[in-house]
Amino acid sequence: MIVVTREQIPGYRVTEALGVVRGSTIRAKHIGKDIMAGLRNLVGGEVKEYSEMLVEARNESMKRMIAHAETLGADGITNVRFMTSQVMAGAAELMAYGTAVRVVRE
Repeated sequence: MIVVTREQIPGYRVTEALGVVRGSTIRAKHIGKDIMAGLRNLVGGEVKEYSEMLVEARNESMKRMIAHAETLGADGITNVRFMTSQVMAGAAELMAYGTAVRVVRE
């Protein structure tokens, strides 16, 4: 599966757009990590606990988006974007979305 953030895939021609595909996950860290993140927030610096959570969420949402595209028979996904939103204190949804396409080599 070719996944790009641009409209076209270099070296390929889009022959068919199959529709919007998406994958999402909601993640939360356990209370111990929340406490550590809160302490780090007081002294400044990167909040590694949340950075790790978002990396995991991004990877999972990408996998789910690709699986969705595969069910449509897509060869690629163009215009990929990510969206993050807080759904409750300490929990965030991360969604990946794009356009599933069929392509041929030029």
